[in-house]
Amino acid sequence: MNPFLFLVLMVGGFMLLIYFLMIRPMTKREKQHDTMVEELQTGDTIITAGGMYGTVETIDKDSVVLKVESGALIRVTKGGVLKRDLWQQADDWRPDSQL
Repeated sequence: MNPFLFLVLMVGGFMLLIYFLMIRPMTKREKQHDTMVEELQTGDTIITAGGMYGTVETIDKDSVVLKVESGALIRVTKGGVLKRDLWQQADDWRPDSQL
């Protein structure tokens, strides 16, 4: 086998491996995050990338205004929204309940 052809096949194989192990999952997560952020509604409880919990008060083009437990309003970018906190939105959840 030609050494140059072998080198080209090896480099191509590594590029495919990197794509399927790193790039493709990352783009899939980005699409899921974008979809989740677009589906946010007023009243949803979310967790920010900084670990803060809050309830969505208003949604702007590039940011979300959250009401945190103390009653303060904070503005975070949509990219700072980590995930929706579905557990706290369950019907049986009470903020004053003890675990």
